[in-house]
Amino acid sequence: MSTPSRNAISPTRHDDFPEWYQQVVRAAEMAENSEVRGCMVIKPWGYALWERMQSILDGMFKATGHRNAYFPLFIPLSHLQKEAEHVEGFAKECAVVTHHRLEMKEGKLVPAGELTEPLIVRPTSETIIGSTYAKWVKSYRDLPILLNQWANVVRWEMRPRLFLRTAEFLWQEGHTAHETEQEAIAETEKMLGIYETFTREYLALPVICGEKTASERFPGAVRTYCIEAMVQDCKAIQAGTSHFLGQNFAKASDIKFQSRLGTLEHAWTTSWGVSTRLIGTLLMAHGDDDGAILPPRIAASQVVIIPFIPKEEQRTAILEKAEAIALLLRTTQYAGEAVRIEIDSRDINGSTKNWDWIKRGAPLRLEIGPRDLESGTVALARRDRAPKEKESISIEALSERIPEILAEIQHSLWERALIFRTTHTREIDTKEEFYEFFTPKNKTQPEIHGGFALTHWNGSAEAEAKLKEDLKVTIRCIPLEEAPKAGTCPFTGEPSRQRVVFGKSY
Repeated sequence: MSTPSRNAISPTRHDDFPEWYQQVVRAAEMAENSEVRGCMVIKPWGYALWERMQSILDGMFKATGHRNAYFPLFIPLSHLQKEAEHVEGFAKECAVVTHHRLEMKEGKLVPAGELTEPLIVRPTSETIIGSTYAKWVKSYRDLPILLNQWANVVRWEMRPRLFLRTAEFLWQEGHTAHETEQEAIAETEKMLGIYETFTREYLALPVICGEKTASERFPGAVRTYCIEAMVQDCKAIQAGTSHFLGQNFAKASDIKFQSRLGTLEHAWTTSWGVSTRLIGTLLMAHGDDDGAILPPRIAASQVVIIPFIPKEEQRTAILEKAEAIALLLRTTQYAGEAVRIEIDSRDINGSTKNWDWIKRGAPLRLEIGPRDLESGTVALARRDRAPKEKESISIEALSERIPEILAEIQHSLWERALIFRTTHTREIDTKEEFYEFFTPKNKTQPEIHGGFALTHWNGSAEAEAKLKEDLKVTIRCIPLEEAPKAGTCPFTGEPSRQRVVFGKSY
């Protein structure tokens, strides 16, 4: 990645990656901490990114037969208690509502009107949706049910980090019910494929598709599948999950139907979801020491026109030319959509505007000033290159060149991320090399180290727990992309069926 003459973000990625990330989120005007501990305010530029994600994913879901619905924010405690394993997995993260009004006593508002049954602010919706499906499903003719919900959820987070871990976050959660086990498994795998396609084609993120181990599985699921991304400090982020729930939740919620043979059967269910965590993953994977870098296919504004107006009497002419360029480009298409244009007409210094858009990660910047008016050109700057690297291009050529350049940027970000992941992924066959791989070489100066270790594992839960205790390393997934190949587990010395992906994570 090209190194600019100065950095907009301090500290740099190599100096302090966690703090660099927080500064990128703020400098890019994506989000900020709210007055409620653990919760965030998503600012317009960040929310526009989430809206793009919503729009694209929503179209992909609907193309596969899913429809949107909405279910209650509050879940009766008794609903959670029906699924013991599920509630145990979320119990420590639950926010609980116990009263339904406030009263003034001695000058202070205090809770009053205790509820007969506590309500849980949804950490996820399997139980409340399951109880609803139980009312809807009577016959095999009522299946499948293919629903998705766009919503917020609450999981009490003691160590918040903007987008990655917050007490309240936004997501989508798909919930489906099926007649047969095979249909439910196919649904689970299909939705995992949709997430992989979305992250690859729109976010320019290479992910590993795999299955979670029993210890990392969604509470109450039979199988949990995931997509795992690597970010620039070599840690993993679970970017999306798809769960085959078997008949566990159907039995807990009493989702029964009369089969084709006339017998009474329990439905087979799934759930799957991604969240605003994708925004954090995107920033950590592509950003540099000047701020965010957004892939063109997901950026809310792909091209930002920046008028440089040194004298007030030049303002009208320059702004009129900027509007003409925007009108021209809005008739141009990239990746099957009209190019998304924004004109920064704020009455501030042009260089300040330029750096604002660098930090926000806009893929292309078009600078236009008095000299450009005379020459019929603009200065074009790509966000995937150094800030001072610019190309003078005629306004007449923009319609042809802009889609080409946007495609180049999208591809270059994908290639960078893929090369980074490949460089920091290693097959490891000994315990000593494994421990060395995940141990920082210099504890006084933080550095990027580790990555993904492809190592044989024989299924030992004890070995898995020991690695987590010693190194904070977990099995990110059992990859689906590679055929099993026998070997020896370096932690137990016992035969292993295949390599799995180990890594540190957020």
